[in-house]
Amino acid sequence: MRKLILSSILLSSLLGTISISVAAADKLVVYSARNEQLIKHVFDAYRNETGTEISFITDKAAPLLVRLKAEGKRTPADVLITVDAGNLWKAEQDGVLQPLDSKILSKNIPASLRDPDNNWFGMSVRARTIVYHPGRVKASSLSTYEALADPKFKGRLCLRTSKKVYNQSLVAMLIARHGEKKTEAIVRGWVANLATKVFSSDTSVMKAIVAGQCDIGIVNTYYYGRLLKKDPGIKLKLFWPNQKTHGVHVNISGAAVTRYSKHKVAAQKFLEWLSGPTAQRLFADSNMEYPANSSVPANRIVQSWGKFKQDDMNLVQAGKLQAKAVMLMDRAGYK
Repeated sequence: MRKLILSSILLSSLLGTISISVAAADKLVVYSARNEQLIKHVFDAYRNETGTEISFITDKAAPLLVRLKAEGKRTPADVLITVDAGNLWKAEQDGVLQPLDSKILSKNIPASLRDPDNNWFGMSVRARTIVYHPGRVKASSLSTYEALADPKFKGRLCLRTSKKVYNQSLVAMLIARHGEKKTEAIVRGWVANLATKVFSSDTSVMKAIVAGQCDIGIVNTYYYGRLLKKDPGIKLKLFWPNQKTHGVHVNISGAAVTRYSKHKVAAQKFLEWLSGPTAQRLFADSNMEYPANSSVPANRIVQSWGKFKQDDMNLVQAGKLQAKAVMLMDRAGYK
């Protein structure tokens, strides 16, 4: 009898060990709109820490959303990672995400950087700010996004195309602040002050400033960081606008659990890990972005750019008002 009891205990222990091993080796499938070089090391770190294998597909946000909708309940995807709150809002509207009840995510990610109904969560922050040539522009002459419409900047402004979601989100947030009429006047002022045709990328905007085609632009800070790494002496500086009003416009790269995930618990644990210190450093450092979790310090280079007040309006507005922003920019002649 004693041998039988001991055998039962050993068997239970063995089965428990097998169960734990299987759980540790769970697999997740991620659809990611972030480039592989900016995300694979994060997946590798999670696998090394938890034993969870992550299979992933990378593509632009729009094709990934189309794929999720077409796959429906048959989708293998557990997690969606994409850039810009507008894209995450669109995914929620398309019904391909599900809300999470997570104290960890609610604690780690500020309310302004996550969906009000917890369908998606920002994992890194991108500041879209003013960049200028210090030899041709005095910082004291700069103040706000809105002030770039002032005629004193005529022939001195460079912008990236309005076709890029980053600019659509910026204008959407201005609409949320000022209404359509005032925002259209601001955008028309920007267009009137353009030194040349709009550019295809933020990097092209900054290169045009260095080359003397213009003096001022609006860019995401990580593009500035990339140029700075290549040329530490580059004649460009960042300016934090709207510090006396609503703060610098920020956007996110974020993550969500898909509606038909077959591994919701494991997917939620992965998002919670992404919001923690290890992943936040990896997530932000790989592209010189800001951690969404404010308890995690930014990369040393990013810190050197100085502190600033962020706009704390919930980024869901960037999605809700994106269509209006696109039509407004078209009316204003912003191509």
